[in-house]
Amino acid sequence: MKCPFLEFPVIRSLLCTLVLALPVVAQAPAAKPVVATAPVVATAPTPAPTPAPATKPRVQIVTNYGPFVLELEPELAPKTVENFLQYVKDGFYKGTIFHRVIDGFMVQGGGMSENLEELPTRPAIFNESQRTSNAGFLNRRGTVAMARTNYPHSATSQFFVNVVDNTALDPKAISDDGYGYCAFGRVISGMEVVDKISKVKTEWRRGMGDVPQYVVRIKDAQLLPPQ
Repeated sequence: MKCPFLEFPVIRSLLCTLVLALPVVAQAPAAKPVVATAPVVATAPTPAPTPAPATKPRVQIVTNYGPFVLELEPELAPKTVENFLQYVKDGFYKGTIFHRVIDGFMVQGGGMSENLEELPTRPAIFNESQRTSNAGFLNRRGTVAMARTNYPHSATSQFFVNVVDNTALDPKAISDDGYGYCAFGRVISGMEVVDKISKVKTEWRRGMGDVPQYVVRIKDAQLLPPQ
């Protein structure tokens, strides 16, 4: 059966117009093209550079028997090392002597002139032997320690080098009798010079024993450049 309206041109035109006006079925929008990008890689922050370990100060003691070099321990005995280095920088030790030498024990110097006069010094320092001994740094062969009187906190400029292990000089208690002697460095070169000094002939002179018959002079004490 034919549609009766199609035979009339005017009606047919109106129907075509209506068909064109109908809404088009909605389509899903086309997906946006995927642009390939490099993956983001998480990077760890750049670590700060590790500081170089602090170099220990070294002092060369020049004697008329030859030189020897001390390496000091400022971390273990800060006040003692500071005190010793100040005497070195002041040129105090130049011209002093090793005035007390005992073979099989130690050699002591750094406070007297050739005529055995005690030189004026700065004030005495606190004895740091408890601190060094707790760190395991003791009076063993080749270590350098501060000389003092019977009072434990009386060290000034005089020092000694142990030529054997002197355990009797290590601290035993926090008392005048047991405080011990503060080791603050070691001989790292020239221990044979120290041994040679320890074997010189000694005598009793000007009320003191163990004085070398022939002067053992400290010609200079020099702070060496860092390595």
